[in-house]
Amino acid sequence: MISDTRDTMENSGEDEAETQAPTGARARVRRLYYGMTPGARRWRMALLVFDLVTIAYFVVSSMMETAIAYHLIDYVIAAVLIVDYGLRMYAAHRPWRMVFEFTNIADLIVILSLLASAFIDNLAFLRVVRMLRLLRSYHLLRELRSASHFFRRNEEIIQSAINLIVFVFVVTAIVFVTEGHQNPSINNYLDALYFTVTTLTTTGFGDITMTDSFGRLLTVLIMIFGVGLFLRLIQTIFRPQKVAYDCPDCGLSRHDPDAVHCKHCGRTINIPTEGEWA
Repeated sequence: MISDTRDTMENSGEDEAETQAPTGARARVRRLYYGMTPGARRWRMALLVFDLVTIAYFVVSSMMETAIAYHLIDYVIAAVLIVDYGLRMYAAHRPWRMVFEFTNIADLIVILSLLASAFIDNLAFLRVVRMLRLLRSYHLLRELRSASHFFRRNEEIIQSAINLIVFVFVVTAIVFVTEGHQNPSINNYLDALYFTVTTLTTTGFGDITMTDSFGRLLTVLIMIFGVGLFLRLIQTIFRPQKVAYDCPDCGLSRHDPDAVHCKHCGRTINIPTEGEWA
């Protein structure tokens, strides 16, 4: 996120310089991704809509039997992602540094999983990683903040919900890939999802159990590491979030929503709220 912001500042500075000389393909591509013109905004919103549609497709297709039609859709999506990836690298100030950023690595994993889906179906679960890219991109965040008051007010909750969904689906995929062919109780992705959720919530109905040593070790790891993270993500969604407000004295920027005094220095603060009349 920090590196994305830094690249944005650098690219924005180059955009200002190139605005005076708007010639060249690279300058035009850079303005599409970093510019503030109506055309650039429409381009980024189109990419956002494409991300949302592909995420919905990834989630649904991971629960269904593979078919030739799905492979064709995979190749079409992969082609679009390759073009988008290439344009972003072309527009970047330092392309080689961007290659090693998490969001771009996630994109490469998604593209490879789409291209390999016709040969290795178990890689399909990696497509869900694109969910992380959706709200880790500074530019998409900027567009959502400017376009939606609801998003600005609930940004942390939305990000926590996305992280929770990705976490559950990735753990489910690991269970399905490792146990789907040897555990008679896990016949499809939904069975693995059911087992994962009951384990993470410590419900443990017992109708699906691991029968091999690796499966039992995996269950132990899910309970030790997964339950804590799962509960933490749930907590960040349903508990009141901190609000952003800079204390004039000490500069503390995160406070409880109902705070009257700064917890760090004790200064009386006046956090603005929208308020409601009954």
